[in-house]
Amino acid sequence: MAVSVEGLRKFVAPEIIFGNGSRFLAGEYCRKFYIQKPMIVTDPGVIEAGWAEQVKESLLAEDIIPVVFSRVTPNPRDHEVMAGADVYIDAGCDAIIAVGGGSPMDCAKGIGMVASNGGNILDYEGVDKIGAPLPPLIFIPTTAGTSADVSQFCIINNTGERVKIAIISKIVIPDIALIDPETTLTMDPYLTACTGMDAMAHAVEAFVSTASSRMTDVHALEALRLLEANLPKLKETPDDMAIRENVMLASMEAGLAFSNAVLGAVHAMAHSLGGLLDLPHGECNSLLLEHVVNFNYPAVPERFLPVAQALGVDTRGMAERQIQKALFKKIRDLRYHLGISKSLGRVNVSPADIPNLSEKAFNDACLLTNPRPADKRDLQVIYEEAL
Repeated sequence: MAVSVEGLRKFVAPEIIFGNGSRFLAGEYCRKFYIQKPMIVTDPGVIEAGWAEQVKESLLAEDIIPVVFSRVTPNPRDHEVMAGADVYIDAGCDAIIAVGGGSPMDCAKGIGMVASNGGNILDYEGVDKIGAPLPPLIFIPTTAGTSADVSQFCIINNTGERVKIAIISKIVIPDIALIDPETTLTMDPYLTACTGMDAMAHAVEAFVSTASSRMTDVHALEALRLLEANLPKLKETPDDMAIRENVMLASMEAGLAFSNAVLGAVHAMAHSLGGLLDLPHGECNSLLLEHVVNFNYPAVPERFLPVAQALGVDTRGMAERQIQKALFKKIRDLRYHLGISKSLGRVNVSPADIPNLSEKAFNDACLLTNPRPADKRDLQVIYEEAL
């Protein structure tokens, strides 16, 4: 019997260990997987914070000696992936452990792709372009927002074109995610704010995505409820581990949602923006989210109603236009409260940049599931409103 695929949805996720101290299980999992020579992919900041060393010690306790690759910068570059793949192959590594935020985790995915499939990392841009499986991947996130530890996305900076590319495949989902809220204690307040808003963008875009489903909706809305209740408090009480656990849980929930429902115009535009000007990804999403929500709202007001309610907007007695304005204000007020009060103009975006930014955002895979069709002119207008 023929089956219509229109009503079908899939849901993929790694094995997840959540909780304080889970980072110390890296060695145990390597032993279980019969891994003998893993590569730790990290960055200088994570090394300075001590998290990479703790993971290394857990490996040494199992008589496993890792290779450490830390030449990763924010917005991981294509040449950094290629350099890491060379180190991986030359050292005879057999697995990858990522310790860090989105940059080390995405770089680790890219290294795995090239090590297993050859070629250049840029060859894999798009959806399902990867043939061979990656080496075993164990990911330990140190920020609460990017969700690369649970997602089928990999974002790499194409330095030649000055644009971020999206690589989407279930093959890049890690085998194990060791999600340890304690590792977020060393984030500075602005990074905490930006990664938290990144998680919010993931949840909002996943819920209104044209590929959303009941399986992803539950994770997206729970992420929004957790963020609304805890993210503002984290600014006031940064050492409260209960709050940190809730924000980290929100990041995980949002990651499970967007990994399976995909994203939208916020991320398409943020990838273009971050690639051109080398801006932090979470900051880009923060500055664009309310404007894209405003653009998309008229297309699916019934989808934005639960979003507004999950974010604490009292929608009783409100007309659609009032809910739209209240949601716009709620998102803007939250980012301002968190200290993200910039505009695109204040991060050195000029009107002359907008046609180029719009061109590249229009070609981003994330735009395909945006709930409202957007052409290049629409994207230009949104960028202009965010200036």
